[in-house]
Amino acid sequence: MQAVTYHQFGGPIAIESLNAPSPVADGAVIRVEAAGLCRSDWHGWRGHDPDIKLFPHVPGHEFAGTVVDVGSDVDQEFIGRRVTMPFVAGCGSCGECERGNPQICDHQFQPGFTGWGSFAEFVAVRYANGNLVPLPEGITSIAAAAMGCRLGTAYRAVGAQGRLTAGEWIAIHGCGGLGLSAIMVAHALDARVIAVDIRDEPLELAQRLGADAVVNARDNADVPGAIRDIARGGVDVSLDALGGRTTFVNSVMSLRKRGRHVQVGLLTEKDALPPAVISRLIGWELEIIGSHGIQAQAYASMFELIRSGKLEPAVLVERTLPLTDAPRALAALDEYRGCGVTVFTPGL
Repeated sequence: MQAVTYHQFGGPIAIESLNAPSPVADGAVIRVEAAGLCRSDWHGWRGHDPDIKLFPHVPGHEFAGTVVDVGSDVDQEFIGRRVTMPFVAGCGSCGECERGNPQICDHQFQPGFTGWGSFAEFVAVRYANGNLVPLPEGITSIAAAAMGCRLGTAYRAVGAQGRLTAGEWIAIHGCGGLGLSAIMVAHALDARVIAVDIRDEPLELAQRLGADAVVNARDNADVPGAIRDIARGGVDVSLDALGGRTTFVNSVMSLRKRGRHVQVGLLTEKDALPPAVISRLIGWELEIIGSHGIQAQAYASMFELIRSGKLEPAVLVERTLPLTDAPRALAALDEYRGCGVTVFTPGL
């Protein structure tokens, strides 16, 4: 099969011919029809993820496609079905899985991180019975590829972790695929949304997706102050959808007292926090909440919002590209200046 590979962190990315995978006993092999490009893939390539240990490595963790083979322990009825899968697959038997938290499974499988990913013609996954999500007829593979990480992660981060309710204020820091997804989810929950980015193009799209107000951080020296002015004292929930010292600090400092900060974007070891943030956390009794993916069982309620028209994942897809364009697009992701989600289509 043709796959995107790299042989060392930060090294050359290329298209390489590899042996097609076979399923392990609890796994499945999916013919990839669409695979989304995410900033987490760039973090993996740069060596920021400790789960990547073996080379060559195939990135990619957002995908949709058709099951072509399953292992001996997996329901045979999956074969031939169009599916997607959360980027964290829980084992189903550890303590966290038994408590309903497979997204933080003690033995989790992550395509593109703990194993080869979906920037390929085929992807092999583990824990198939509990994690493969059959796709409704009306959801295309391209739209589904934007859900596995971006929309799914945003759905849980905003609703379950941020506990956002109708009428509350939320600030979304960073309007890439994840941030724009979070804006869509917050709008669908009838919250009041402030979008923050350094470029006008994604901010314009954010308004079309339901943002009530926007703040251009490049033109505003006091982003938290601007947000507090708009929300009359601060937002109830603030989400760092980018990952970085500046967005983290701005997010925390834009909260009202007893507000809730949700961290989804990955930070690096260089992103130290200033003492003023810690003082604010204590003095204002703020919450800091992490959010890591979505459970497979939560897709049903997300599909209902899509059926109702309140969520439209396809509008997030800015461009579709052949898999041969993936090496260049992945390497350039840190300098990406587009708007929305890029999806590769090896099987369409």
